[in-house]
Amino acid sequence: MTLQSGDSRTHRPGPITRIRVRQVSGSGVRDRRDDLATEEPLEIRLTAGGESRTIAITMRTPGADFELAAGFLHGEGVVGPGDIAAIGYCTDVDLEPEARYNTVTVRLAAGQLPDISRLERHFMTSSACGVCGTASLDALRGRCVPLTASSGLAVSPEVLYALPHRLREAQGVFGRTGGLHAAGLFTPGGALIGAREDVGRHNAVDKLVGWALLNDRLPLSQHVLLVSGRSSYEIMQKALAAGVQVVCAVSAPSSLAVDLAREFGMTLVGFLRDERFNIYSGAERITA
Repeated sequence: MTLQSGDSRTHRPGPITRIRVRQVSGSGVRDRRDDLATEEPLEIRLTAGGESRTIAITMRTPGADFELAAGFLHGEGVVGPGDIAAIGYCTDVDLEPEARYNTVTVRLAAGQLPDISRLERHFMTSSACGVCGTASLDALRGRCVPLTASSGLAVSPEVLYALPHRLREAQGVFGRTGGLHAAGLFTPGGALIGAREDVGRHNAVDKLVGWALLNDRLPLSQHVLLVSGRSSYEIMQKALAAGVQVVCAVSAPSSLAVDLAREFGMTLVGFLRDERFNIYSGAERITA
């Protein structure tokens, strides 16, 4: 597989945007610099056999764009290990130079494009909520099988208590902006394997799954996934496709996220903070 970094002479957007703000505090007023989390569109194109199609346009924080594209396609069942021949930024001459780093082209090893009609709902997605519940459990039953607890994966409450702090320590951009979600991948013993940040919590998960796909680390059946916000249906869908058995969130799950976890045998933990949490599904993987 080939990874193409693009033209270094073209301005490449970064995860942080600097602006000037006027800060008011009590009776005091001062002008100062402020750091914002960058939010820009990313167009994901798929190409094979001489054909090219735009699959999705999503708002994201620049950084780990190849991982984001790969993880998104994996979560939708479009690609698996070995299916990506090359991935790079677009070099089309009809694009403005500044836009080339906002377009990623994924070239498949296959000789033709797969059926992508089911992805039409993704043509424009936001950074906040992804598909916003338009998908259903029926879409997963044909391509995902329930997980089993026979793999021996077990996580103690003490390990879970420590995960939010470890993820927060890995959030460098959040520390400067205060405006990003994060997803972290951990061992059952609590060691951090990787963390990704984005304005969209589902994008952060895609970046982690894409990293695993591009580095031949799938499935992630012996890992724990932690997300910094709530756990939605889409996050659970992506985790299931990647083989993750334990998903934790510092906030609440949605009803459909719980339905998915229970149907497919996943462990779902919510409100993981201040040394407490709720188990919504799969309590057998949490040691008492």
